[in-house]
Amino acid sequence: MIIDAYNNVWQAGGTSDYLTAESYTPENMIASMDAAGVDMAVGCSLGQMIDNAFISRTVAAYPDRIVGFGQVDPRRPDAVETVTACAQEYGLRGLKLHPTMHGYHFADHGLLDPIFEACRENGLMILVNALDDPFCAPLSIEEISRSFPEVPLLIAHMGTIWNVNEAILVAERNEHIYLETSGTQLIEVQMAYKRLGAGRLVMGTDWPGSHFDLERAKIARAIPDEKDRALVEGANLARLLGLTDRAAGAEAGRV
Repeated sequence: MIIDAYNNVWQAGGTSDYLTAESYTPENMIASMDAAGVDMAVGCSLGQMIDNAFISRTVAAYPDRIVGFGQVDPRRPDAVETVTACAQEYGLRGLKLHPTMHGYHFADHGLLDPIFEACRENGLMILVNALDDPFCAPLSIEEISRSFPEVPLLIAHMGTIWNVNEAILVAERNEHIYLETSGTQLIEVQMAYKRLGAGRLVMGTDWPGSHFDLERAKIARAIPDEKDRALVEGANLARLLGLTDRAAGAEAGRV
């Protein structure tokens, strides 16, 4: 079962020339998934326009195709309540954090310890948007995350470009931290695979920034072993999200 770990869907809002003024719908994303043979994909809000209710409605409409991740700005006074609502009211499976967009440094225990605790209490995994940026360097992510080993964490984009080595180091010494591949170069995925093996990597596309067939082609070139590639393209994430039984059923249906 092919499961993609990081994508964005949204309804148009506002007048910005950058992304938010036009819609990128679940239907558009599913069409791209179908063209690439992707069974399920995580869907999130943009950092510019958090809309957890829309993500929840998207999951309700396409429960067998889209896994919903919520999002929160930890600076808001109702941040912990929002995390709880993502799990208990909206039925979402993970939480996206975007430090750069929301203006906080990740190594901030006062802001982030309560968020991680709420995720632990509600069984949510965490995805951190971690493009090369001083707000969310992998060592800062480790500083917070190491106190919450029960909360699986994906470092999105593997810290590319300049923080990839740091991201690999952090994943290497923290078994609950995984590297997500969207936006990375082929050689970076090859480096991570060589150091960490297939069990610590998850494929993500960051649709609509890229397309699923392009990401699958990159993973196929970086990880030629079929069994290892199956882990990266879905089995690792299925285990983390508790989708293992569903994935097994899908595989049985192909036989």
